[in-house]
Amino acid sequence: MTLPTALRAPRETRANALHAGAWWLWALGLATAASRTTNPLLLALIVAVTAYVVAARRTDAPWARGYGAFLKLALLVLAVRMVFATLLGNPIPGTTVLFTLPEVPLPDWARGVRLGGRVTAEGLLFALYPSLKLVAMLVCVGAANALANPARLLKSLPAALYEAGMAVVVAMTFAPHLIADVRRLRAARRLRGRDDRGIGAVLRIGLPVLESALERSVALAASMDARGYGRTARVPPAVRRTTAVLTVGGLLGVCAGTYGLLAAEGAVYGLPVLLVGLAAALGGLRLSGRRSVRSRYRPDRWGARAWLVSASGAAVAAAMVGAAATVPEALHPSVVPPTAPELPLWPAAAVLIGLLPAFVAPVPAPGAGATGRRPEETPQAKETPRA
Repeated sequence: MTLPTALRAPRETRANALHAGAWWLWALGLATAASRTTNPLLLALIVAVTAYVVAARRTDAPWARGYGAFLKLALLVLAVRMVFATLLGNPIPGTTVLFTLPEVPLPDWARGVRLGGRVTAEGLLFALYPSLKLVAMLVCVGAANALANPARLLKSLPAALYEAGMAVVVAMTFAPHLIADVRRLRAARRLRGRDDRGIGAVLRIGLPVLESALERSVALAASMDARGYGRTARVPPAVRRTTAVLTVGGLLGVCAGTYGLLAAEGAVYGLPVLLVGLAAALGGLRLSGRRSVRSRYRPDRWGARAWLVSASGAAVAAAMVGAAATVPEALHPSVVPPTAPELPLWPAAAVLIGLLPAFVAPVPAPGAGATGRRPEETPQAKETPRA
């Protein structure tokens, strides 16, 4: 399959840089699709789609290494969930006994809870399928963290969310930089012929790492203070009260509408309440943005490729929601009695739409990840090579 020339991925520049919000919308669409199924084959396909797109379009920036960390966290969650399911059991009646653990007698006040005993295939599957759903959702969030530049995403936030967004960005970038410092110091110790493993090496590496983190925090605080971070403009009291009512009411409406969409009883009123709450929340955010005196320099553009990337995630989510309503038995394999999951064809084909960003998103420029800037923005790119 070949794409039209206008849609083929070019090298990333300032003019055609993909909006960071498009990656989050794409990832949230895949996470929504994962939340609508417990079929392990479809969930594995969603994880494979995110892995392919991340491998094709991530940079070498510190935050781009977050995909592996989220994958390890998801596998840890899966392992813990299965260990608890094995030791504590499940309220699912099962007849396929896999093995029996020594059962520990518990007092009367813990009636209904058991520790050990029979471990059935039905009980393990009942714990495994929802755990795989959580794994896929965590991996989708990790893909968004690996692909979206947090600094560029901060520039695109509404003025009302700028301060909260700054706190989130600082928290998201602190851990990757900390990991990069640890790797750099371990490599330096190996080059000097010193041991980089063990408790002693960890203690010797820890002090320089903490010192570097403290220096980075002080430099960040000084730069934020120099740029007037936290200063607000005066607004009339009526605008402040209207903003508070719209924002709080809108968020409550979003919560109620989301619950209505997820619960079978609220499917009728869920979507209208969600749309009304979303509109009220957006209105409140727009009014609260009047307090911000921040100016923007070169805001990112939302172009055709950003629409394609975000639309691919929305298409996967819409297709999976439709499949959950039309073929629910294919998306939720039976646990009692246990049956082998089958791969439904058209939901699987819909998940493959999520691969579109790997072909239409601009190819990251080499060397752009170390500073978060593209090569044409760095001073080294403007130097002429020596003869």
